Amino acid sequence: MEKCVERPRCFCSLQGAIDVVGNIWRAIPILHASPGCSDQASVGTNLYYLGGYHGLPSSNAYEKEVVFGGTKRLEETIKGSLEVMDGDLYAVLTGCSMGINGDDVEMALEPFADSEYPIVSIDTAGFRGDAYVGYQFALLALLKKVAKKTKTEPLTVNLYGQPCCTDNTIRGDFEEIKRLLGRIGVKVNNFFLNKKGIDQLKNAGNAALNINVSPWLGKNIDVYMKANFGIETLTFNGWPVGPEDVAFFLRTVADKLNEKHEGAVDEKLLKKVIKEEGDYVYEYLDSLMGTFERHRFVLIGESAKILGLARFLVNIHGHIPLALICTDTVPVKFRQGIIDEVQKLDCSRKADVYFEYDTYEIARIAKTYKGKATLLMGSSYEKKLAPELEVFFFVITSNPDLDHKILNKSHIGTRGCITLIEDLYNHY
Repeated sequence: MEKCVERPRCFCSLQGAIDVVGNIWRAIPILHASPGCSDQASVGTNLYYLGGYHGLPSSNAYEKEVVFGGTKRLEETIKGSLEVMDGDLYAVLTGCSMGINGDDVEMALEPFADSEYPIVSIDTAGFRGDAYVGYQFALLALLKKVAKKTKTEPLTVNLYGQPCCTDNTIRGDFEEIKRLLGRIGVKVNNFFLNKKGIDQLKNAGNAALNINVSPWLGKNIDVYMKANFGIETLTFNGWPVGPEDVAFFLRTVADKLNEKHEGAVDEKLLKKVIKEEGDYVYEYLDSLMGTFERHRFVLIGESAKILGLARFLVNIHGHIPLALICTDTVPVKFRQGIIDEVQKLDCSRKADVYFEYDTYEIARIAKTYKGKATLLMGSSYEKKLAPELEVFFFVITSNPDLDHKILNKSHIGTRGCITLIEDLYNHY
């Protein structure tokens, strides 16, 4: 182990895989792992179909299975799951102990080859990486299992790049993106947190375009979709936040779809929607002119989220960026691209960019801005840090949020940026 991490914001790859499968309606994760791994990896996933982490089937492997193999135990677990768990798609997810002992999971699946429902095995042993790794492994495995190509649908896109368990506003984020694209006639396969998830997975091969909202995550999926279905990927540096981002997002998607299928998105409709969405935001912003507050801020969170937030806060709302701390485990080869995006912010004061997921180290970095920052934005972990920095205001914008129950709240798009402004002005 390279080092111990204080209060990680996500867990191992098993958690990421559970999060993927469990947030697809009528998809059942079957865990081939020890009881401790099964329980801990399920924490925080808030599964969509099963309603939480208390009903997951698991082989609950103990010393006997670790030493002598747990294939037979797994077969029994799969058989029981098919009988008891009412689903349309099943995925066997491997934990550390069973990954180490080398159980042949594919062999355990052979007796169920004639099952009317797809069953896939995914090697998600925790030592392979964190939840982001598990997200990539699991989503790719499901697409390989069920995605088919029949006929390209010119106005259908696949949306991915954001694990549900690492975004406290993911439901609202999906709703906003689907609303915006729906206004220009584009249908979205987002796979998670909707009752058509399995159908969307099956239909993924018919999409005209992939949209990846992460500057680094899901590259294996990009490659697979291009190689097997000929679908190109548009990668955005973070979620679109605010009228300018939304206009760029909609315009880019429309241009790419029209490039593949001429006239797919109506140009007049596109311009109308962009104008209406922009007018919606600026009308609300005009009402704040008499009470406008400009802050020097430190922003902490996942790169996909804080890039969009920073663009809105600086380019549209006029705040001054001091530092952006990316809490996701961005590989070194993608970091310069994120730094370059931050340097494009329309402010003479160029923000410092850090990549750190250890809560202790994040606090240490943030404290160097004591006396300079007036606004701190982050997770509940940073709540107690705000008084130490002597900032005027603190706002929760990232995972984990232990202070609120969130249903469909969002900080992205046009409606979401209005909610963000409300949170900024209704601080505590």
